[in-house]
Amino acid sequence: MESGASRIRVAAARQAFDVVRSRAPRDVEVTAIEDGVDLAGVDFLVPPSGDAEFADLLPGLDRLAVVQVLSAGTDWIEHRVPPQATLCSARGARDAPVAEWVLGALLGTSSGLLASARDRVWRSGHLTDLGGWTVLVLGMGSIGRLVESRVRVLGTEVIGVASHAHDDLHGVQELADLLPRADAVVVLTPLTDSTRGLIGTAELAAMADGAVLINAARGPVVDADALLAEVGTGRLKAVLDVTDPEPLPDDHPLWSAPGVLSITPHLAGDSPLGHARAAALAAEQLVRWCAGEELHNIVRQGSL
Repeated sequence: MESGASRIRVAAARQAFDVVRSRAPRDVEVTAIEDGVDLAGVDFLVPPSGDAEFADLLPGLDRLAVVQVLSAGTDWIEHRVPPQATLCSARGARDAPVAEWVLGALLGTSSGLLASARDRVWRSGHLTDLGGWTVLVLGMGSIGRLVESRVRVLGTEVIGVASHAHDDLHGVQELADLLPRADAVVVLTPLTDSTRGLIGTAELAAMADGAVLINAARGPVVDADALLAEVGTGRLKAVLDVTDPEPLPDDHPLWSAPGVLSITPHLAGDSPLGHARAAALAAEQLVRWCAGEELHNIVRQGSL
């Protein structure tokens, strides 16, 4: 902490404000961003989650020392954080609701619930056993491990894929061989330069007929045009919490594509408990920083 003799000032988004203020050291001033605050005088910032317009206000804030976001992903703000400030994520806080969303997408697909929800006529159909499926998880981090633990109870086979092969995980270079084996491909990888467009025309073409792509990561990890081509014919199915572009325009063809079973508006991690854990993490980080202790979940260390 580099605060000199001046009082430490914190600005927190309303969703985290009460928790951060209640746990802040006595001599720390905490203000809700929505009440109006001079960002130039802020040391520790907890910004509104995913607010790219707010992120545009950050360059040039020379006093800012820590930016603690309330989301696991930081791609929306990384390029706007001043170089002297340390950026931290809320990795882990929202793992459970995202894993539950993925489980819902898998069960909704295998049971026929999602397909039937789009029908307006009584037609014959069939369900499949999720326990007989093979699910490929691309981006096998903490959320992927939670998904694995939940579906293995049902007897589902899980193939974990990481950036590089290690332990029980395959590397992305093996995708061409692994994708044809999967009944479902779950995308959980963060958006980086190396993952943008990672699932493109070739990868989607390698998926088996009737397989489902489930994206709970970031829209641009999947090539939008290639996805639309596959779900537009109905060869592949998709359940999406994220899209490219986002928000998805009301007239976008993905909404009515035959293979798209459901689109939710980037809400997979936004449960009450997820919000609460993210706010508690932000408060803990403030306490640690004020005490001169090492921060958790550092995405980029500041230059101070």
